[in-house]
Amino acid sequence: MPFRSIVKKFGVDLTYSEMISSNALVYHSEKTHKMIQKSPLETPYIVQIAGSDVDVIKKAVLILNEVEGIDGIDLNCGCPVPKVISQNSGSALLKDLDQMAKIISCIKKYSNKRYTSVKTRLGFSEKIPSKIAKVCENEGVDFVAVHGRTRSGGYKAEVDYDAIKEFKDSTNLPIIANGDIDSFQKAKFVKEKTNCDALMIGRGAIGNPWIFYQIKNSLSEIKKDKIKEIIREHLNEVIKFYGKNGVKIFRKHLHLYSKTLPNASAFRDKINKISNPQSLVDEIENFFT
Repeated sequence: MPFRSIVKKFGVDLTYSEMISSNALVYHSEKTHKMIQKSPLETPYIVQIAGSDVDVIKKAVLILNEVEGIDGIDLNCGCPVPKVISQNSGSALLKDLDQMAKIISCIKKYSNKRYTSVKTRLGFSEKIPSKIAKVCENEGVDFVAVHGRTRSGGYKAEVDYDAIKEFKDSTNLPIIANGDIDSFQKAKFVKEKTNCDALMIGRGAIGNPWIFYQIKNSLSEIKKDKIKEIIREHLNEVIKFYGKNGVKIFRKHLHLYSKTLPNASAFRDKINKISNPQSLVDEIENFFT
């Protein structure tokens, strides 16, 4: 939640939770329930669930119905992780569009939230964007986020923005383009190339959360003072959420934030020995100038 909070503050219009296992939610996993906690900044807020069993999905939806502050439920049809695939969830649903349709229908039927959406890839091993688009449209979803690779493409295959455009052209649904958007310039290119309605940025924000601020304000460059402000805000949210463990957890983010800057190695060595929040703030002030 801390990372979601700061990117929302500095430019995101729609916030997603981490992917939630419907099984874990139904069996009341404490970790899973903590993952759906939201910040007051996160509005609208979408909880993304994964699953393949309609009965379990129904139970998960009914649990989410009791949680205030959730604006929509998103079905994950894109996760390529073997553990998820082995349960016929995530992008495995793209091999069985009939089952995918049943699950979407279940969410639509039982959810009391405003939105039902889908996050998908282009297919499992074969690209079938127009077929997936029709399933989503026929089942009445409100919007779809499309990652421009198949499951077989993992995260290394070249993103097919033409196929995202095909998805967009196949339906009247709002389409969010996703995949390798890691700069303001790339965001502009993808928006124009796909004719999408919005952009979704995931891994491109790791070590670079100010990308949202740049896109929102059409900035090809960002001032150092703004970068430092965002880093401080992120640290504050992490400490607020994790308490005394926040400083230790935040070190990995500072490693990424400092990666390409001069004297980064010495900076990392220094912060690795810090456990006091104010001392960490002081080092951030000194380094990011």
